[in-house]
Amino acid sequence: MFFDLNIPVQKATQKQNSSKKGKQPQQEVAVSWTPSEISAIEGRIDLLIHLGYSVIGLSQTVNKRVDPKIHVNYLESLLGRLRTRPGIIYLKRLNIILDADSEKGFGLINASVSLFNGYDLIALVPTTHNTFSLACLTHSQPSPLTAHIISLPLTLPRLPYHLKHTLIRTAIKNGAVFEINYVGALGGEQDAVLMEADAAESGSSAKRNWWASTRELIRVTKGKGLLISGGVVTEADVRPPRDISNLVHVLGLAQDAAHDALTKTPKSLIIRAETRKTYRAVLSEPKVIVPQSSTVPPTSEHQPMNEDPAPSPPAPLAAGSDSKKDIQGSQVPSKRTQDTALGSAGAPPQPPGAIGKKKKRKLNQDRR
Repeated sequence: MFFDLNIPVQKATQKQNSSKKGKQPQQEVAVSWTPSEISAIEGRIDLLIHLGYSVIGLSQTVNKRVDPKIHVNYLESLLGRLRTRPGIIYLKRLNIILDADSEKGFGLINASVSLFNGYDLIALVPTTHNTFSLACLTHSQPSPLTAHIISLPLTLPRLPYHLKHTLIRTAIKNGAVFEINYVGALGGEQDAVLMEADAAESGSSAKRNWWASTRELIRVTKGKGLLISGGVVTEADVRPPRDISNLVHVLGLAQDAAHDALTKTPKSLIIRAETRKTYRAVLSEPKVIVPQSSTVPPTSEHQPMNEDPAPSPPAPLAAGSDSKKDIQGSQVPSKRTQDTALGSAGAPPQPPGAIGKKKKRKLNQDRR
C-alpha cells in the first residue's frame, strides 16, 4: 500500500452579496464545482490509482494564517462529488504557509478546534527561522491542534534557516515528519498559492535547488522521520512509487528507508493524526483483563475450601452392654497389664546362660 498525501486542489471561493446595509452577520461562502474541474481531479486520481497508490491526500493551502470568519473547507464538498472507488481512501489535508507575519499567530488556537477537526492532516510550511522553531518545538507536541507534517521549501535558492540537529530531533521525537515533494526534482509546476507566497519555484533552477536542499535534509535527519509526497499539479509530473524510491536513493537515502517513506511512515502518521480528536493523544480506552489462570476455582456449597473435614461419628454400642463399663474398659487399662508392660519394658536384657548359672550356685550352697 503506497501513499501520496499531497495532491494540491485549487478552488476560488465566492462570497454571497447581501443588499442590507449596516452591521450584518457573517457572510456565507458558496462553493460550487464545475464538471470540468471535477473531471480534471478525477483524471489525476485515476492515474495515481493506476500507478499503485491506495491512499490519496487532497490538500488545501492557506497563506499566512487561517481566519475562521472567511476560511472555507472546500474539500468537504469535493469529496461528495467524487465517485467512490473500492479500496481507495481519501484524506483531507490543510497546508499553512508561515512567514514573518505569521509569527504573531496563524490561527492554530483552541477557539478554532472545530474548524480544524474537518481536516485529517495539518501541515506547516515555515519560511523563516522563528516559524521553523515554532513548528518543531511547539506545534509538534500532542494537542488538538498538532501539526504532524513539516514541509520545507526545498525549491528556493537557499533555505531561509539552518537545519539544527536539536530542532530536527525534537520534532521527530514528538512524532512530526519532514516532507519531501518530488515535483521539485522534475522542475514541474507548483501549487499556485505557494508560488504567490514565494514559498516555491519551478524550472531548471528549482530543480538544482531541490537536489541540494534534499541532500542536506537527508543528512541532518539521518533518514529518519521522512515522508515522500508528490505535490504534483499536472498529470505529466506524476511518477510511480518505485521510481520515486530510486530517485531518493541517489541522494544517499537507504533503499529500505526510501520504501518506508512511501509506506510505513505515512501509515503511522495517519494513525497519530487521529489523536488530535482524542484527549491528550490517547488512541483508545484501556481495559483491564484478568487472565483465567489467576482466577480461584469454585468450591462446593456445603464444604468450604479451607475448612477441615468433619470427624466421623463414634460407632454405636452393642445392645444390652453396660455403657460405663465398656467405656472404662476401652479407655483405662488394668493394673496387671500395666505391671507386665512396665516389667517387660523396664527389665534390662540378660545374656544367654545367666539363669542356669544362678541355679547351679543355689544347688552348691545347699549341698554345703
